[in-house]
Amino acid sequence: MARPHTPIPTVCRSASRHRADPLKSPAPRLIRFFCLVLCLSAAIAGGAHADTVPETLIGKVVFMRHALAPGNGDPNNFDINDCTTQRNLNEDGRQQARLTGQKLKALGIAFETIYTSEWCRCRETAKMLAVGEAVPLRALNSFYDHYFSRDELLPLLEEKLSQVRPGDPPILMVTHFVTIMGITGKSVSSGDLVVYDPATGESEMLRL
Repeated sequence: MARPHTPIPTVCRSASRHRADPLKSPAPRLIRFFCLVLCLSAAIAGGAHADTVPETLIGKVVFMRHALAPGNGDPNNFDINDCTTQRNLNEDGRQQARLTGQKLKALGIAFETIYTSEWCRCRETAKMLAVGEAVPLRALNSFYDHYFSRDELLPLLEEKLSQVRPGDPPILMVTHFVTIMGITGKSVSSGDLVVYDPATGESEMLRL
């Protein structure tokens, strides 16, 4: 009596295109076995990554530079309360922020609190992420064009960071190049993320 046919996973079919008689050779069964082992291993590895990433962020702050906003600095008539006087996100920047938010959600990364610079491009980045309501924080403002003082803002931010405890849920801070460089020493492009450990002062890029 012929053995019943066992379907082979799609990803593995090309490996067993030339089938031998199952009554004469164990090859098809061995191929199916190893293919299933590989498929299960990949699934388990993927699940483990999604589960362990948030654990590595406990007690950490994730800094994000605002998404793409063409240009450099801000116009001479800059007014922090008027977005029309500022350099703002373009559509590529909005899409960049949306995609980053989707990746964070896919990895199971959630933030207890989200802070943002008072600049419109940072506030819009936080909004486009769609991972929670963002609270404006003066300490995250830019001092690139000297509208605010580095000597004022960085100590304020360092004080805020000192309040983070090792067991706290992760915090997200959406800010500017100069702010992230001033705290972490990392040079970042638009939309980049840096994980910062207030307890040790160590930092590393977060690649999604």
